[in-house]
Amino acid sequence: MKPEKPMEIGIMLGVGDDPAESLEKVKAVGVTNAQMGCPPEEYLGGTRFEELRDAIRESGITITTVFCGFAGESYADIPTVQRTVGYVPADTREERVQKTFAVSEFAKGLGVDAVAAHIGFVPEDTKDPAYKEILATIQRIADYCAVNGQVFSLETGQEPAETLLGFLKDLKRANVRVNFDPANMILYGCGEPIEALGVLKDYIASVHAKDGKWSDKPGVTWGVETPLGEGDVGMDRFVAKLKEIGYDGYITIEREISGDKQIEDIRGGVALLRSLVG
Repeated sequence: MKPEKPMEIGIMLGVGDDPAESLEKVKAVGVTNAQMGCPPEEYLGGTRFEELRDAIRESGITITTVFCGFAGESYADIPTVQRTVGYVPADTREERVQKTFAVSEFAKGLGVDAVAAHIGFVPEDTKDPAYKEILATIQRIADYCAVNGQVFSLETGQEPAETLLGFLKDLKRANVRVNFDPANMILYGCGEPIEALGVLKDYIASVHAKDGKWSDKPGVTWGVETPLGEGDVGMDRFVAKLKEIGYDGYITIEREISGDKQIEDIRGGVALLRSLVG
């Protein structure tokens, strides 16, 4: 799905107990599109799904991507992410694949043609048996999404861009793409984001606008997320690079805090991006 105007700005949308309230947050910051965080289980079908679908239609908000998320994942620190996130843990892999299939069906029911996920840390050694297992897993998911007319996007940040590029090539699936998050490259300590954007440019389906500062121990401890324009990404360079590579999709602001401060920071981010996008 492409916006009417290239680099149209949206936000990440959570689905809480009251979908209408969540949708109002999108309007409150002055945008009309959003990526949706992983919906609670009760919204994947039945009456709750119908209520959410109807609320989205009535709001006039466009959902551009639906994200997957899984029970047992923890982002407490980088080693914990390596152990618990995505499709890497073998003991939960099949359960998570089935959940991804359910999210794909949910997205199809909403008319959304993109599903995305943090797939976990891909081993850099392509001869590692785990590498082949994860490769086969993502191929299964991609094939399922393809039947539903969907792209499956991998969130960046948990491995260097060159490692992810090699993985994408090995997948040999045209509908596997990238949801590029520049701040994640910094927060995980995996590489300079503007350079990474150039490396992955042929695979980018969507982007997050998020900012952050490098850790003093990159790759070991977390960096710090900041409001847009206050971190080390360089939002002016980021937007300029998007223009250079011909990106014409959505830009989705993600600010991973809550409350009034989140709304304030998102509104500031909308204003900053509009000044840069032109």
